[in-house]
Amino acid sequence: MREFVKRVVELNDNSLSKWFAFGIQVLIFLSVIAFTVETLPDLKPQTRTILRSIEVVTVIIFSLEYLLRIYAADNKLKFVFSFYGIIDLLAILPFYLAFGFDLRSLRALRFLRLFRILKLVRYNKAIAHFTRAVKSVKEEIVLFVVVTMILIYFAAVGIYYFENQAQPENFSSIFDSLWWAIITLTTVGYGDVYPITVGGRVFTFLILMIGLGIVAIPTGIISSALTKSLDEKK
Repeated sequence: MREFVKRVVELNDNSLSKWFAFGIQVLIFLSVIAFTVETLPDLKPQTRTILRSIEVVTVIIFSLEYLLRIYAADNKLKFVFSFYGIIDLLAILPFYLAFGFDLRSLRALRFLRLFRILKLVRYNKAIAHFTRAVKSVKEEIVLFVVVTMILIYFAAVGIYYFENQAQPENFSSIFDSLWWAIITLTTVGYGDVYPITVGGRVFTFLILMIGLGIVAIPTGIISSALTKSLDEKK
């Protein structure tokens, strides 16, 4: 029985397993759509009842799937604390924590239902392929994130010294300057905070040039990893 369950829920080499994976994907989309519709104002009570029924049915099925995966796992403890195990648990946990309670603090857990969409990583080949590619360059990505954090801090310190006296209300401290540094290095540029001194504008130009590279570097790293992963698969 355990081997049969494993072939259905884990392996994707038979028609029953493929139908199982397809059904879970449909339920994930249905759950996300229901969650989205639920946020509409002035919904009729009948509609809310239908949405609640969808929520209950999907959680029951996801719960059974989670238990079946634990049952079929060779190392049950390892599965529970694995990436997929945690995602599967987060997909159902908010429902059970808030069930039967009317506490406002528990209602905040409802947003965790969005983790259900991450369950698609297990079933969608394209997403799984992307995940493998990212894992293969995780060291480069970590290094990029660390360098980016250093650059953000450097940009915040620089603009603080250039603009603090001219705009004490916007650049009163390095902490306040961090907002400007983040939106400038990411090339978002909301325009709510901007330099007015010559030195600040020249410094901003340099930071913007660096920001263009920050946007391009991870794209190149992941694209290269995807190409390499495709070649290895072929």
